[in-house]
Amino acid sequence: MMNRNRTKKYLFIFFFIITALFAWTVFAQDQAQAEKPKIPFNPFTSVMDLVSQWCIPLIIFGIAFYAYAMKKVKVYEAFVEGAKEGFNVAIRIIPYLVAILFIIGIFRAGGAEKIFIRMVKPITNLVGVPPSLLPLFFIRPLSGAGARAVMIDIFNHHGPDSLDGLIASCVQGSTETTFYVIAVYLGSIGVRRTRYAVPACLFGDLCGMIASVVICKFWPWPF
Repeated sequence: MMNRNRTKKYLFIFFFIITALFAWTVFAQDQAQAEKPKIPFNPFTSVMDLVSQWCIPLIIFGIAFYAYAMKKVKVYEAFVEGAKEGFNVAIRIIPYLVAILFIIGIFRAGGAEKIFIRMVKPITNLVGVPPSLLPLFFIRPLSGAGARAVMIDIFNHHGPDSLDGLIASCVQGSTETTFYVIAVYLGSIGVRRTRYAVPACLFGDLCGMIASVVICKFWPWPF
């Protein structure tokens, strides 16, 4: 009975804090909108803005609350132990990280990237893919920082709200740095035979790129 009452108290405190934070966010957004030029109200974009702002904090806070209130886990002590293990893992993956970044640098500086882009450009032009996206498509499975630099360059030249910018944003969010992840994480634990991991991940990246192009070209965007 005591544990049940304590759980109810924790739940009440949790929902009270979340409600107060949500009300404060809505009030802050109203104040900010009052200082800006009036734009048409779109409930879908408003809900998506709130979800994007609160999704990650609520997940983190909810996991910590559930662990402490329901499972009686010492959250701080568990966090410290996990941080220690994470530091050891970071030390182990440094050689693999240096190796993959070195290989990517040679590949790009040697001109192989430009040769490959020149080879596939007629095919992408045939299906209606903007030429500015080809470097992003190619560098994304290799380097996250390089893909981000290419995306920012697309924003500077075409604008973030252009078709090129929208496709670049969707590609950045729906694909992964496949070779970086395979080399660093599997290499750090000594896995040498990746079997179907690389083809499956590359196929997933390809599906994400195709879906990004199709959705951005045919989706009725509000602007």
